[in-house]
Amino acid sequence: MRMRGLFLKIFAIFWLAQSLIFIISTTQIVRQRFPGPSTLADALDSNLQYDGQLAIRAYDAGGCAGFAANAGRHEPSGAMLLGAGGEVLCRTSATLSLPGLVPHFPNRVDGRKVGEHYVWLVPVLAADGGHDEYVWFQPPAGRQERHPSLLHYALPQLPVAIAVGGLTTFVLVLLFSRPLVRLRRAARELAQGNLAARVPESPTRLMRPHADEFQGLVHDFNHMAERLESLVAAQRLLLRDVSHELRSPLSRLSVALELAREDAGPALEAHLARIEREGGKLNQLVGELLALSSMESLDSGSAFQAVSLNRLCEQVLPDAEYEAQLRPCTVVLEQEAECTVLGDWNLLYRAVENVVRNAIRYTAPGTQVTLRLRRTSVESKQLVVLEVLDQGPGIPAGEAEHIFRPFYRLDHARSAATGGFGVGLAITERAIRLHGGGVRATGPAEGGACIEMTLPAAP
Repeated sequence: MRMRGLFLKIFAIFWLAQSLIFIISTTQIVRQRFPGPSTLADALDSNLQYDGQLAIRAYDAGGCAGFAANAGRHEPSGAMLLGAGGEVLCRTSATLSLPGLVPHFPNRVDGRKVGEHYVWLVPVLAADGGHDEYVWFQPPAGRQERHPSLLHYALPQLPVAIAVGGLTTFVLVLLFSRPLVRLRRAARELAQGNLAARVPESPTRLMRPHADEFQGLVHDFNHMAERLESLVAAQRLLLRDVSHELRSPLSRLSVALELAREDAGPALEAHLARIEREGGKLNQLVGELLALSSMESLDSGSAFQAVSLNRLCEQVLPDAEYEAQLRPCTVVLEQEAECTVLGDWNLLYRAVENVVRNAIRYTAPGTQVTLRLRRTSVESKQLVVLEVLDQGPGIPAGEAEHIFRPFYRLDHARSAATGGFGVGLAITERAIRLHGGGVRATGPAEGGACIEMTLPAAP
């Protein structure tokens, strides 16, 4: 839509310019043919006087028959010949009866309106020296005019101007739209996560001191994309390196903790247990960060195979039921169809497991966590949908879009009570996105929360 609007604007601007050029050209043509304001009237008088001379010669040579033959050369609009006393000498069959038409016999052409008709009275000199008058009836409106219009003088300038203007507009629109199309394509790839997307640049144009605005825009876009790619890469590298570096002191802390237990008495056991508990949480966080960092570096579609989500959910169920005993709650799997996708088993298993464990953590005691597996079709595309529903406090309005960000927590007090670091759902979102799907959170009408994972079905 935007490209179409830009095309129409550019086309309108250049079409207006061509129209102005045509108007100016036509005005110059008219001025060249009729340089003065009275030249057009003089040309009309001369033409009528010439017709009058031809008519009187035809009358002198052949009488009224000759006069009618001469009038037949033109469109049958009507003509007559008046004598010196104003009597009608000859008239054509198309001549209208116009009472009140009085001859004037001056030495000039006279035009007048009689009723709704226009007539022109032209003085002529007969062969015997008498002064007669040739009367020409102007054709009524709607019929072809006797004299050419301005359109006649615009040929062939008008078609040439239209052809040149159309060709010029087409070429200019191509010059403007092609770099914008490439820029839009690269921006779309960048928004989809391809940080290596760039707009092709011409090396010769980059060396010019005065590049055009489009080349400057392309250069700035590529510079922005490079900067963005370097910042994201540095962030991922820092996350991975810090996570790796934390593993070594955590391992030494575990060894020092065991040695301290051998030398410590019962009074320090509670403090050592607290150290062990906090060290385990830190070790778990480092593992999740390493998993998230490794998933960020994976490519979508690499070494994917057919995976049955039915079998995967059945394998997740025993571990989920074991953790549910501590809540306590129950976990139920509802399979409405056989669902197979193309993907990586380990990534999908981790994604589903994180959502199920999160639901068990937040559902109310004595309630049920439901896994619902079904198929659907959207715009002729077969999709697999896995819904995980709990009966917990739910997700506040406006927060559903943020829970898949790393370390995001809805309620710090509640998160501290239930555990977790806010990384599990981020891992799930990244894993599902790598498989070409999407994940979203909703609040069912009956309460609680629903995490819906959608994946394209295998052929």
